[in-house]
Amino acid sequence: MDMPLNSVISSERVEGTSVYNRDGDKLGTIDDLMIDKISGQVRYAVMEFGGFLGIGTDRYPIPWRLLTYDTGLEGYVVPLSTPQLEGAPKYAQDNIPAYDDSYSSVLNRYYGV
Repeated sequence: MDMPLNSVISSERVEGTSVYNRDGDKLGTIDDLMIDKISGQVRYAVMEFGGFLGIGTDRYPIPWRLLTYDTGLEGYVVPLSTPQLEGAPKYAQDNIPAYDDSYSSVLNRYYGV
């Protein structure tokens, strides 16, 4: 008997999941999820990108609604190219910004959501 695909997943299982562009090129991995305290909805997936073996990697918050899960890739696909990502808002692991309305506006404006 086939089990139905669950529509919920533990954040622990999302963290570390690969993120790809539309061409199937791996861009990075999900490092963290940013969840709205009031609505309980995931607002951003924070993706690690760049560096080597985790050293020098930056964190790129991507609006959650831009990610689509691809069962064939077993990862998330985003409509972004590497150059788009390289110019996106980012931060170092030890310099997490305040995810306030101002920062969210910067992110949403950059990604056009």
